[in-house]
Amino acid sequence: MTRYLVTGAGGMLGHDLLDVLQGRDVTAATRAELDVTDPAKVRDVVAGHDVVFNAAAWTNVDGAEADEAAATAVNGTAVAALAEACAATGARLVHVSTDYVFPGDATEPYAEDAPTAPINAYGRSKLAGERAVLATLPSAGYVVRTAWLYGAHGNNFVRTMLRLAGEREFVEVVTDQVGQPTWSRDLAERLVALADAQAPAGVYHGTASGLTSWHGLAAAVFELAGHDPARVRTTTSAAYVRPAPRPAYSALGHDRWAAAGMPPMREWRAMLTAALADPAFGVRSPGGTP
Repeated sequence: MTRYLVTGAGGMLGHDLLDVLQGRDVTAATRAELDVTDPAKVRDVVAGHDVVFNAAAWTNVDGAEADEAAATAVNGTAVAALAEACAATGARLVHVSTDYVFPGDATEPYAEDAPTAPINAYGRSKLAGERAVLATLPSAGYVVRTAWLYGAHGNNFVRTMLRLAGEREFVEVVTDQVGQPTWSRDLAERLVALADAQAPAGVYHGTASGLTSWHGLAAAVFELAGHDPARVRTTTSAAYVRPAPRPAYSALGHDRWAAAGMPPMREWRAMLTAALADPAFGVRSPGGTP
């Protein structure tokens, strides 16, 4: 019987991975249960498992800009130790990475083998983790880049828009950053399917199909939750100066799924519609009807 380990099990994606893996032999390792920056503890926890899903990460993009060393310790050095532990036991590693490894200056979706050039500390820290997985586990390591992730079990843009829809008459959202909003539940299902398929190792892009702006996503959230999407007004990134620069273009290509015998993930709006219909989101219309 295959034994699975989920690191970062208390997070948004980790929670969904555990749901998808329900009924299987799974070890859930939350941040409190596993300090991923402790190589000895990582080795101990990995031992006895066949597949490791690494959903543990430093995700504070602006915080990484202020303390790149700390972010790299989690997103880079710890991932290298995890890959080494998997190599020592023969386990396969499915590691989650990010669109931020790219500069965001493209005009068409980034291919899986496109040159990387992160523009902020968070992206550099995640790229270090990618390189460690691919170098240490050339035949048993999977790097799955995702972007614009949202889910029912964590803080994210979609949940913020749902909250603001009930608190403000209008919200302003940027139109000059585009990407692929991706439901963490869909990503979790795809990660498990990738492991089950024992597909060729390497890089895959785990994002929804299609493309929209943050404004387009916010308007869709309002509409699907029963609010007037005209309440979402347009603005640009110039109105929101952040410590870490953000990629303007975050669309990822999906050609490599064919190697795993799978189609690309579904279109972003269909994904969002399904997500908001999930009882876990608790979405109610303005009139109070579920």
